[in-house]
Amino acid sequence: MLNTNLPQDPIMLYSYINTLLRDRYDSLEKLCDDMEIDKKELEEKLQSVGMVYEPLTNQFR
Repeated sequence: MLNTNLPQDPIMLYSYINTLLRDRYDSLEKLCDDMEIDKKELEEKLQSVGMVYEPLTNQFR
């Protein structure tokens, strides 16, 4: 399940997660582990608005 402290709107979530990836985490796995976020659920929520995680750039695009 997604962390309830995260923005629920997918576009706001996209911006928030990318900021964390840029400023604090060097991978999506580390972010999800640290914040206790279900990685699959996060990816599905962001895919619903066309965003896909790119490991090489460490961001959703």
